[in-house]
Amino acid sequence: MKIHLDLDCYFVSAERTRNESLKNIPVVVAKGSDKNIFSKHKKEAFLLGDSGAFNSVLEFKDKACKDWKDEFLDEDGVLRGIVIAKSYEAKALGIQTGTSLKEAFCLCPHLKVSTSDHLFYQQLSQKLKEFLHSKIPILEQYSIDEFFGDLDGWVKDEDTPRFITNLQQEIMEKFDLPITIGANRSKWIAKLITDKIKPYGVRVVSSDEADKFTDEIPVEDFPGIGRAIQKELNSRGIRTLKEIKVNPRVITKYGKIGNDLYKRICGTDNEKVSASRDRRSIGISRNFKAIHDRGEIKRRVVILSRYLSYMIMKLKLNPTSFYIKIRYEQSQKESMSIRKYRIFSEKNLIDTALFMFDRVDIHKRYKIHYITLYTSNFINSAYPKTLSLLEYENDNKLAFLSQKMTHIREKYGIDSIKYGCEDIYLDN
Repeated sequence: MKIHLDLDCYFVSAERTRNESLKNIPVVVAKGSDKNIFSKHKKEAFLLGDSGAFNSVLEFKDKACKDWKDEFLDEDGVLRGIVIAKSYEAKALGIQTGTSLKEAFCLCPHLKVSTSDHLFYQQLSQKLKEFLHSKIPILEQYSIDEFFGDLDGWVKDEDTPRFITNLQQEIMEKFDLPITIGANRSKWIAKLITDKIKPYGVRVVSSDEADKFTDEIPVEDFPGIGRAIQKELNSRGIRTLKEIKVNPRVITKYGKIGNDLYKRICGTDNEKVSASRDRRSIGISRNFKAIHDRGEIKRRVVILSRYLSYMIMKLKLNPTSFYIKIRYEQSQKESMSIRKYRIFSEKNLIDTALFMFDRVDIHKRYKIHYITLYTSNFINSAYPKTLSLLEYENDNKLAFLSQKMTHIREKYGIDSIKYGCEDIYLDN
C-alpha cells in the first residue's frame, strides 16, 4: 500500500507551533517585496539539503515573528503584500492564496498576519522528514509539505488504517502539525484522496473502491492535468474522471504523457515511491517594489545570477536551458529561454541572463517589479549532450574559477565575492 501525507495549511500550521494564540482564528501568512537579497547589508544565507525536487534550495535567515506592519506597511502608509497561505478559518471568509493584504483585511478586519519565514518552514519540514524515515521504509519528499510513502512489506494492507491513524496522531503530538493521510495501491490516487478529505483526515481506498471514489471527481482536480489539457477536455464536454476512463483516447492521444496520465487516473500506474528525485530545474525569483532604472534592474539580474550560480555549483549541476521572466507594473509579462551546450560557469550564467534581459525587456517605459531566472535540462546519464568545442578551453577555466569562488563563499558568505558590474550598474 502507498500513502500520501499532506500537511494542512502548512505555513500557517508552522507559525502556530511557535505562537499558540494563532490557533482557531483567521490567520494568513503573507509575503511582500524582497528587502534582503538586493540590499548591501550582510546576509546570512543557508543552502538546504535534500528537500525534494520541487523545494527551495536557498533561504535567508530572517528575524522570526517580526511585526508584520514593518514588513508590509510602506513609509507612505500603503499596505502591500499578498497572502501565500491561509488558515481554514480565513478561507471560510473568502480569503484565498494570492489575495492582497488590503483585500484580506476588508474581508476580515480582525485578521491576524504573520510574515513568511521560509527558512523556518524548510527546517521544520526536514525535522518531520527525519521522523517519517523512522516510521516508513521508503519515503519520497514531493514538496515542502507533501510526502509519499511505500508500506509494502512493512505494514499489512489490513493494518494500514490503524497505522496511518496512529502516525497522524504521533505527528500531532510530536510536532503540533495537523496532517492528512490517504492510502491506495496507486500513489497518485493516494494524493487525490488527501486532496478530498482535508483537513486532518485519514482514509484508505482499496483498489476495488477506487473507481467509485474517483468517478465523479472533476478533471481539473486530478494532479497532472494542467490547464491546456483541462481546456481541451472541457471543450469536448468531458468534466469528470469517469468520462476519461470510458473514453481513453481523449487523454492517450498526448503520447507517453497521456498514457502515463491515463494509468494514473485508473490507478494502474504502479509508479514506485522514489527515495530520491532527480531535480528537473532550479531557479530563483524575487518580487520587489516597482522600479524603472534599468541599471538597477540589471544589478538585480546579476545578483540573482550570482546566487543561482552558487546553488548550481553546490549541487554539481550543468544546465543547458536558461530562462528569464519579468513582470511590469502594468501587469504585462515577458519571458524567453535559450539553450547552450557549454560547461557551466558563473560568468557564463551572468552573461546569458543579461543577454536575455536586454531582449525580453520590450516595454522600456514601464517599471519592473518581478524577475525570475531558472535553469533546466541538466547534463547527466539520462540527458547526455556534446559540449561546444569552440569554447571548451575557456569554459573550463571559467568553471575552475567558479569552483574556487564557491569554496570561498562557503566559508565567508555568498556576498564575499561580487562582480564589479554590480557597482557599475548601481552608479549608472
